[in-house]
Amino acid sequence: MEIYLSNSSGVPIYEQITRQIKGLIARGELREGEALPSMRLLAKELRISVITTKRAYEELERDGFIETVAGKGSFVAPRNLELVREDTLRRVEEKLAEAVQLARQGGITLDELYETLSILYGDE
Repeated sequence: MEIYLSNSSGVPIYEQITRQIKGLIARGELREGEALPSMRLLAKELRISVITTKRAYEELERDGFIETVAGKGSFVAPRNLELVREDTLRRVEEKLAEAVQLARQGGITLDELYETLSILYGDE
């Protein structure tokens, strides 16, 4: 499992871990029932605090992406495709809200923004 961290991104480390693991699960690169590295091992590999990996795993468990079994470790939870889709949609909405704000500040119309989105999405 490859996780890349950036100290300059402005995104907290635990959130970077959480997002990347969610992405791996959503893309099927981490499969249902697959074991995740222990919190200590992941912290050691990433050269970060165990507290940070613990927080990331807690977030993933709270959001239903992983299950933790005492004494055995953390595992990818059964895939709830609706949950994965909802998480992706939430993140897309956040980015689109930023784009809309930037467009308004720059005097870009909704039609221009829609056209740009259509081109980027590949509908043309």
